[in-house]
Parts: sequence; C-alpha cells; structure tokens
Amino acid sequence: MLESLHFQSVSFSGLESGTRLIVLGAVHGNETCGTQAIRRVIAEIESGQLNIVAGSVTFVPVTNPLAYARHQRMGDRNLNRNLMPTETPVEFEDRIANWLCPLLAQHDALLDLHSFHTAGEPFAMLGPEDNQGLLEPFARSQEETALALRLGVRRFVDGWLDTYAAGVERRLAAGVSAREADVHYGVGTTEYMRAQGGIALTLECGQHDDPAAPLVAYHAIHNTLAHLGLTAAARPAAVTDTEALRLYQVVDRGHADDRFVRDWASFDRVHAGEVIGTRCGEAPVVADRDGYIVFPNPDARPGQEWFYLAKPSARV
Repeated sequence: MLESLHFQSVSFSGLESGTRLIVLGAVHGNETCGTQAIRRVIAEIESGQLNIVAGSVTFVPVTNPLAYARHQRMGDRNLNRNLMPTETPVEFEDRIANWLCPLLAQHDALLDLHSFHTAGEPFAMLGPEDNQGLLEPFARSQEETALALRLGVRRFVDGWLDTYAAGVERRLAAGVSAREADVHYGVGTTEYMRAQGGIALTLECGQHDDPAAPLVAYHAIHNTLAHLGLTAAARPAAVTDTEALRLYQVVDRGHADDRFVRDWASFDRVHAGEVIGTRCGEAPVVADRDGYIVFPNPDARPGQEWFYLAKPSARV
C-alpha cells in the first residue's frame, strides 16, 4: 500500500503581499470533514468563484494518506502527537512529519480541521495565553483569539499542553516508560506551528459522521480567508455569545476492561463525586469537581487518553 501513497498540497497566491495561511484536513484519517471542505474551496478558487487577492493559502486535503486510505484514525501512530522531523523515520507518521513540518514553517497561520468521536457541539482549541515559560512560550494570543472568534463557532477550549504535561508527570510517577510519558508527545500541528512563530487553531467541526461537520469546516475556511485579508470578502464579525472552558485533567484508560458508565458526549456536565467510569468493571472513576467531560473515547487504547475534564474559563 505504501508505494501507492503520496503527499499533496495545493497552493494559491494573490497579487499582493499578505498572510501565508495553511489549512489541513485528515490529520486523522477518519476525520474527513476538513478534506471535503478543502476540496470544495479549491474547486471554487479554480473555477473563479473565489479569488485569492493577497497573501497565499496552502491546502492539504489529506495530511495522513495512510490513515485516510485505511479509514481509521492512525496509520502507525497518532500524527498529532510528537510531531517533529527526524533523521531516522520508522513509522509512517515520521515520514509525514519530515514533509509536513518544513511546510508548516513556511506559513504564518494554521487552521487544522478535525472532528470527534462522540456527539457534541463544534468548538475551537486555543493555544496558551502570552507567556515566557518553558513549556509553550507564546506572544500572539490576541491575534490567535481574534481569528478563533471568527471561525463561526461559539465554544472555545484551552489548556491542552499544560494538561497533557500534568498527565505526563503522573505517568512518570507511576513508572510508565511509554512515549506517552514524554511531554513532547503532546506536541501536534498547532504546537509545532506556534513554536515556529505562527498562530494556529484546531477546529473540531462536530462528530465524525455528522453531515453538518463539512459545512462547519467550509464556513471556517471562508471566514479565515476573509479575516486574514486573503480574499476581498467582508471581514466576518466576532461571535459574542461565547463559552470558554479550560482543560485541567486528563484521565488515561488503564485496561481494556475500563468502561464508561454511560455514553458520554463532549461537554456533558459532570458533578463532583459523579461516577464517570469504572476500572476493570470495579473501581469507580469519579469527577473531582463540577465541570465538563471532553473528548471521551470509549475505544481508547490502554495507556492513552480516555477522557479530559474541563472547567469554566474567563479566557474569551
């Protein structure tokens, strides 16, 4: 199969200088809403329906061709973890990284289009607030947030890498030696892009098979192009009815027999002491405070993220 795979990017440049945007689809192979939306927008540009008047945009309809061909989340591993070039590629995702990372570094802004496993409302993942820390220093949060507010969604989530790093500390304390116990394993497309000086947003467009998800992705691409001045369309207004949440804890699945007590959806409310799942059908896993469950994955592999917990935030 590998011999039949290739990497594809499609770029358009305007006559005037401006922002260099890159838009990714299918970083995870079973998340195809971005692929559908990107191909629709490419067709509009090629037909003359939509014009790029300034700057440039690069579209990657299928970022992980192996996972996409298999209709599954990953090829050999999760592309959106431990994303960095390597001189000794082993897994297929290492080869993608060697192609993708230099491409990301050539751009100023990234829109990465995803979907999620269970039902739920679309949302955008924000990066950190401006800081000079060691984990993820950043100085462009105002620009990034301004773009997020124009994607067309009302819910925003931050705290990803901080929360992942806390999970790494817990894994190390428990003696876990897998790569999930390395803070760099939490680095994906957006974290890599920010490390290159750009701004970056992940848009979770809805549940994988939701027929509305490709339309969410499509409108977000158009809004991003307009907001950044790549097209002559009117700049979109910022959403005002916003909800902001901050991830604060990641809970791993420890065993294949770990089970949720019900079918959770992202942003279902949980209350302090409420049972979320059970370990091997016995020990309860409970919420430590009132909040929300995010990214519940009943099919998570043992040792990987089972679900996240979030709390209200005043960020947006």
